[in-house]
Amino acid sequence: MTSPLAIIVSSIVPILLILAAGFALDRVQDVDAGPLSTLSLFVLTPALVIHSITLTELGADTLLRILLGVGAFIAGLLAVSWLYGRATGKTDAVLNTFLLVAVFGNTGALGIPLADFAYGDLGRQTAVLFAAVHGSLVFTLGLFIALNSEDEAGVVVLKRVFRYPLVYAVGIAVIARAAGVVPAPDSSLMETLGLVGEASIPVMLLILGIQLSETEYRGALSMTVTPTLFRFVVSPLVGLAVAVALGFQNAVVGEVFVLLTAMPVAVAPVIFVVEFASETTVGGVRLPEFVSTSVFVTTLASIPILTVVIALLKTGLVI
Repeated sequence: MTSPLAIIVSSIVPILLILAAGFALDRVQDVDAGPLSTLSLFVLTPALVIHSITLTELGADTLLRILLGVGAFIAGLLAVSWLYGRATGKTDAVLNTFLLVAVFGNTGALGIPLADFAYGDLGRQTAVLFAAVHGSLVFTLGLFIALNSEDEAGVVVLKRVFRYPLVYAVGIAVIARAAGVVPAPDSSLMETLGLVGEASIPVMLLILGIQLSETEYRGALSMTVTPTLFRFVVSPLVGLAVAVALGFQNAVVGEVFVLLTAMPVAVAPVIFVVEFASETTVGGVRLPEFVSTSVFVTTLASIPILTVVIALLKTGLVI
């Protein structure tokens, strides 16, 4: 049986290798991450969202529970993060960037392979559904939060959100699945969407690597303590409370749900902050540097932390 540590390392090492490629590329070529961010927002990620949501195989009851669970989890964690942010004096773009790193975890690139290796096929299917719903919120609610960093009225920000294809990608996928008109997985359309969507993860990681290459670590490292505590303490506690309240009938589904609430900071906020708040600073550190360093630190910290989380969950004493 594969150990939890081996599972986590097998999932994280590829991520670190792609980060290293982006880091090295920027050091050699001085790459501008802006066009890559635009490509990801307008083409790659919409394809990933449509492909993931339309092809999930889990039943309607589980689908509904996970859908409600992820929504409740994000809402609860967002409320706690906002209250903490306001209590510590964060405002405007700084507060919104903190919300992005505190609320949204890497449930796709890390969560799916981790759940697959740790829990098998059912774990993978649960993780895909969780990641699809979570990803939909990242690229709608998260995008709204990022756009709101530009000090515009809420209605104006909402209109700007709907200029991006991500929102429509979610709607198309849900409607197609509900209407039963999803093309066969091996059709040209779905294979094309899958191919394009799969490219979004390495591109996002390359963008992160580029940002890490330009990051002033000394100032940013000290600022990652709070995001780390939120991702690995506050977030799974909120996730556990939601999972217990929902009462998942299958123990594996419940355990995977909690596991995915303990992921490191998501990569997508790097793209958002590069696109909409690249020049804003806090404590002398640019917000993209803060987010990039938070992703890097929490990803490394997840190796021992998620080992413990998996071990606890598999005892059956937690949920």
